[in-house]
Formats: sequence, structure tokens, C-alpha cells
Amino acid sequence: MGPVFKYTVGEITYPDQKCGPVMPETAIELVDVNKWFDDFHVLKDINLTVNTGEKVVICGPSGSGKSTVVRCINRLEEHQKGVIRLNGVELTNDPRSISSIQGDVGMVFQQFNLFPHLTVLDNLTLGPMKARGLSRTDAEDRARHYLERVRIPDQADKKPSQLSGGQQQRVAIARSLCMEPKVLLFDEPTSALDPEMISEVLDVMVELATEGMTMIVVTHEMGFARKVADKMIFMDEGEIVEQAAPEEFFGNPRTERCRKFLSQILQH
Repeated sequence: MGPVFKYTVGEITYPDQKCGPVMPETAIELVDVNKWFDDFHVLKDINLTVNTGEKVVICGPSGSGKSTVVRCINRLEEHQKGVIRLNGVELTNDPRSISSIQGDVGMVFQQFNLFPHLTVLDNLTLGPMKARGLSRTDAEDRARHYLERVRIPDQADKKPSQLSGGQQQRVAIARSLCMEPKVLLFDEPTSALDPEMISEVLDVMVELATEGMTMIVVTHEMGFARKVADKMIFMDEGEIVEQAAPEEFFGNPRTERCRKFLSQILQH
């Protein structure tokens, strides 16, 4: 037998004993993506590849286009130019394409977006029953499993208003997991939380990352980014200014714009 080659996706190293290193599977690909809001050019020639199992953190100042990128990936926003592919399939206006995205991509928002009139359990079972065709019993079993996963199994029968902000965000994460997506997108998931509640949400996200979930996270939590990111993206004025591994990104940023941003955010 010849030499055993290895390749790494996220935290996991895979051996390949036959023909050397195998290229990791591409989960998400953006090619020259542009978007305008009326006359405002919010995304400018965005190129980004995310491999299966990879954790990508996007940071940058307010208004830089970070949230718009993830909203275009899950089709909450429509890009006007360029190509976005999910697992090799291009996102279009075709209803089948949109339906596929809704099933394969989970989204966790800054605001929790839970239905206030429903219990936690009902918030979690609604999607799997409507979109996945699960029975009520199977949907509840799945919901309870993921509530256990985010460490709040005892909150199933409460309404969102009875929970803390950190608990509500963990419910929102569990709701996305109940759809068993291939990719999870996080749009500043801790920015609406009180400081003492941030860690309980980040702890759950760290666990998801170490288990191999493909993740794109828009955040200013640089401690989290250092811990879990495979790739750091810095955006400013609608452009990707820097793209690097965390060690290089934090240790030797290449542009003055990135250096200034990091010096300001790491002081807090």
C-alpha cells in the first residue's frame, strides 16, 4: 500500500488510501455576486466558497453587507448579478430551488423570530410537520431531542415570553436543527442578548461547530471566531476585503481597514 494521504474539513481529518488527497465537497459557492437596494450597491463582486463541515465567520463594520450575504444564501434577499450555488445547485427564482433552500439551509436571526402565541414545542414542530411531512409524534420526538441538545428540555411547554433572551435564542437554534439542515446560517445571533446570556448561546454554537456542522456566522464575537472558525471574512463597503485562516487574520491582517477594525473591536 502506498502512502496514506489526509485532508481536513473543519475539525475532522479524513484518510484517503487510494489516490491521495480528495478535494472536500463544496457546500456553498458565491461567484461574482452583486446586489443593489435601489441605487445602493450593497454587495460588490462577492466570491466565497464554503466546504462541507467548514465554519466561516464574517465580520466587519455596520452596513458592510455581512447580513445581506447570508440573506442572499437562504433566498430571503435576491441577488441581481452573479451565481450562488448550494451543493452544486444554482439558486434561482424556480419554486423548486427555493423549496430546496428552505429545507437545506437553517437560519438563526438576531431577533429570535419565534411565534409568541405558540409554545416552545409548537414552535419547533411546525416546520417539520408542514415542510417535512412528519407526524405530530415524530415531530415532537425530534423537537424534544433538540431541546435537550441546546440544554433547555424543561422549557418545552412555555411560551417564548416566559423565557430569557438566551433561552429564546437557543429555542431558535433548536428550531433550525429540527429541520435537519445541511448548513446553518447565523446573523449576529448574540447581538440582541444581555452580556450574561451571550455565553450560553455561544457554548451551543461551539458544540455544533465541533460536531461538523457547516456554518456561516456573522458576528463580532472574536473569541468565538478564534475558537471555531476555519476561515475569517472581513467585509467593508460591500466588498470582501480580507479572507484568511484565523491565525493569519488576527496575527497579521494585510489591510489597514482590517487592522483598524480589529484594533477597535478587540479593545471591547
